[in-house]
Amino acid sequence: MRRVVTVKQQGYGGGARRAVFAPVDSRARVDAVVHRLGDAIELGLLADGEQLPGESELAGRLGVSTVTLREALMALRQQGLVTTRRGRGGGSFVSLPELPGADRLRARLRGWSTEELRDLGDHWAALSGAAARLAARRTEPDDLAPLRRTAGELAGAAGPAARSRVYGRFHVELAAAAQSARLTREQVALQTEVGALLCLVLGDDEYREEVADRQLRVIAAVQDGAHASAGSLAERCVQESTARLVAVRLTL
Repeated sequence: MRRVVTVKQQGYGGGARRAVFAPVDSRARVDAVVHRLGDAIELGLLADGEQLPGESELAGRLGVSTVTLREALMALRQQGLVTTRRGRGGGSFVSLPELPGADRLRARLRGWSTEELRDLGDHWAALSGAAARLAARRTEPDDLAPLRRTAGELAGAAGPAARSRVYGRFHVELAAAAQSARLTREQVALQTEVGALLCLVLGDDEYREEVADRQLRVIAAVQDGAHASAGSLAERCVQESTARLVAVRLTL
């Protein structure tokens, strides 16, 4: 039986999770809720089996009507990202999707030109570098616990799928540590776009260890308030990942 994890019990980064449940844009609210929750589920910001807040509470937190929320939950159920149980102990529960297999990921990567990948990498590096610099100026040492936990998870993650989710979550939590809701939302959207592709480069244990070490150095620089160093380290981490994706793309 799958263990039920409630929102209050879940230990992932508070800042990133607050961004997940912040009010959505007033336009196309059903789609906005579907994208917000769907992206968070695919990135692992909401855990597999986690129970979402009740409809009234969740609708209030997202700033939408219960009718809108129900439509969004129906769409998420159709996508296999949420399951609903009736009766005592029922509610809506997260269902973590399996990432596509290597062949499907390579096919998806073939849809990107090398120029598009480099452009995406530039955008990602700019976001993560800015987040790291802001976090070094704004965050307190105790606020870095989610980042440390995520870096530790990457060091022990066994397969490419788990590694790619944890890697993406690190960058989202870095944006959350910058105390910028907009940066956090941008990073969530970007990781949803690129995150699965990272499975193609994170299967290498040596590279996984290299990434984990770089993440720890980013955290140390943020904690020390070394904003320039933190930004540079975060950018280099992204640039190396992008370069590896481009290298894979060139072989296809």
